[in-house]
Amino acid sequence: MEYPKKDIDKKDLMELGKAFEECRLCPRDCGINRLEGSKTAHSGFCGQDNILHVAYVGTHFGEEPPISGIRGSGTVFFSGCSLKCSFCQNYQISRDGLGEAVTLDELSGKVSGLIREKDVHNINFVTPDHFFPYTFRLVDLLRERGISIPVVYNLSGYQSIASLNMAEEYADIYLPDYKYSDPSISWKLSRCKDYPSVALEAIAEMVRQKGFLDCLNNKAELATKGVLVRHLILPGKIENSLNALTSLFIEFGADLPVSLMSQYHPVLPHDDKDLNRFVSQEEFDRVYAHALDLGLRNLFVQFPDKTDAGSKRHPPFLPDFQKAEPFAGYRP
Repeated sequence: MEYPKKDIDKKDLMELGKAFEECRLCPRDCGINRLEGSKTAHSGFCGQDNILHVAYVGTHFGEEPPISGIRGSGTVFFSGCSLKCSFCQNYQISRDGLGEAVTLDELSGKVSGLIREKDVHNINFVTPDHFFPYTFRLVDLLRERGISIPVVYNLSGYQSIASLNMAEEYADIYLPDYKYSDPSISWKLSRCKDYPSVALEAIAEMVRQKGFLDCLNNKAELATKGVLVRHLILPGKIENSLNALTSLFIEFGADLPVSLMSQYHPVLPHDDKDLNRFVSQEEFDRVYAHALDLGLRNLFVQFPDKTDAGSKRHPPFLPDFQKAEPFAGYRP
């Protein structure tokens, strides 16, 4: 099926540019002029100006089953990040800014082609918040072409309520992280002491908009709407994980869909020796047992791969964005 082309006019581009003149798209509230050519264009925390930069557009099978399904999720990985965790496995794009400049017309063509050729289950924007205005216009373009598959906003959890209010009519599914319950850890690893409170408020707004992941109630194989919260276990930071799960349970109850991830892989050297190793089986078992003790009913669990423990080989879930297919090794 061919989709009719819809071009972006100059008025659209001017409207998009306004969001970057004094950027407050994320909770860091930089207020930086990100417009290309300005002296402060790259001095915001995300490290991006107003030119759209994308590292990868393609099929991804590494999300939770209701998102990846059997044909994969159609992912768009944006360059830069408003959080920049020091341990990020996507550091090539989040911290180093790897990616290519694309126009919105070019990106909409790539996404439309991906849907047509691969029949992906959804479109999945990964760390898009510093480019939110572009994603909103992209969704409009897709809808104008008659494309109605779900749109996933795959987020760090560190989002502003104002930006989420703007995203409401464009997002169908939210996949936020809840990384930290301890402000000292969030400061050390992501330079934001307010992460725990900001992320809980942001997740609450996402839940208000979309509810919990719908497939868990209607027994469908694929999600079309709702929220699924992810938590990555960090080695040596188990109390952070225990308290994070407790906070989610207290705020949202036992039916909140939670994805518990054990895939931490040291990609950059750290002063903190714990972050230079993998999560141990004992650490995982403690966190997993706590999730069960809390009575979380909609729990997705990524169990540790014992064959990878301490291995120097490149794990299949760890992307390399210098390659044409960053996730070439991952296929369930």
